[in-house]
Amino acid sequence: MRVNTNEATSRGMKISDFQTKDVINITDGKRLGQISDLELDLKQGRIEAIVVPGYSRFMGLFGGGTDLIIPWRNIVKIGSDVILVKMDEVKEQAYDEREREARLYDEQQQGRTERTERLERLDRSQRRTI
Repeated sequence: MRVNTNEATSRGMKISDFQTKDVINITDGKRLGQISDLELDLKQGRIEAIVVPGYSRFMGLFGGGTDLIIPWRNIVKIGSDVILVKMDEVKEQAYDEREREARLYDEQQQGRTERTERLERLDRSQRRTI
């Protein structure tokens, strides 16, 4: 499916321009939300997908941590106010935000433990030399 981006390419487009547009699924007419992020292919220099926060999130900050990943090939048209996409079946990519935060916390704690152990070893070695 070809993307009609004549308007977008003729004047260029910023990421902030994407974030102000509503994303509409033409299959069922539902508003999916506004773009929160883009997935980029840095080697090829192109956009791979757009990311729309799931329904359970408020302003992209609170909630279940689900995002809707829409591949670039599913974009039908980019208009002045909306982005029309064709999604036969809307699938949310779910990840457990609490699990990610717990892993991050564990890594931080492990780093603190390692630093504390290093300081204790250094302190013991300094006492032996005195």
